[in-house]
Amino acid sequence: MIFITSDLHGRMDALMKLLQHAQFFENEENWLYILGDVIDRNDNGGIDILKWLLFQPNAQLLLGNHEEMLLANRWLFQEINDDTIDAIDMQNIQMLTLWQTNGAECTIQALSKESPETRQDILEYLEECPLMESINVKGTEYVLVHSGLGNYAKDKPLDAYTSDELLWERPQPDTQYDPQAYTVIVGHTPTCLYGEEHRNRMIKTDSWWNIDTGAAMPNGRPMLLCLDTQTEFYLDEHDDVIAVTS
Repeated sequence: MIFITSDLHGRMDALMKLLQHAQFFENEENWLYILGDVIDRNDNGGIDILKWLLFQPNAQLLLGNHEEMLLANRWLFQEINDDTIDAIDMQNIQMLTLWQTNGAECTIQALSKESPETRQDILEYLEECPLMESINVKGTEYVLVHSGLGNYAKDKPLDAYTSDELLWERPQPDTQYDPQAYTVIVGHTPTCLYGEEHRNRMIKTDSWWNIDTGAAMPNGRPMLLCLDTQTEFYLDEHDDVIAVTS
């Protein structure tokens, strides 16, 4: 079965609880997609999630804008010498400032404590993460992407979208993709920002779904979606798992 989550932002504990409740580990053929943003904001900044992903043959991380910011600041984790210091320019400082304003400090500290070999493994893993995946589950086509399809056009090929259009987009309630062709599943924008009635619950429109239930927000919690059964797994205020079938 295919499972999807997004925007964990360091919540390794929540991820494991959701996967265990969904019996993900009981079948090696189960597959997990994470729609980006496993890092920053909480706990050790998601470095434990990335280390876990390095050894998971049945899990795939899609790049999120937070992982993109980490890669843009990889110079932070290089050996410090005259050459690396001289190479720092204003663009480096601007990219670091952007990342820090988006909750990077816990990730920077945790990654700095890892061995050079582990840091390199993580960076190389992130470099290989795709921006998008197209999958078919029980005859339904899904496009998985971190934030949406920016500057959308019906006749625009999926491989023509830029990283900015895929990582920084925020679909509006009236955003319409092509429901006859596929359903787009995104994260990036916490669902509560669309209205209090959506807090801690996914949003489904006729052409796109949002599964970012706000782990980055105060008292926010991630969710897990099983596409085969359309079961939604949520954590309640006591961190107990609730399963809802729509």
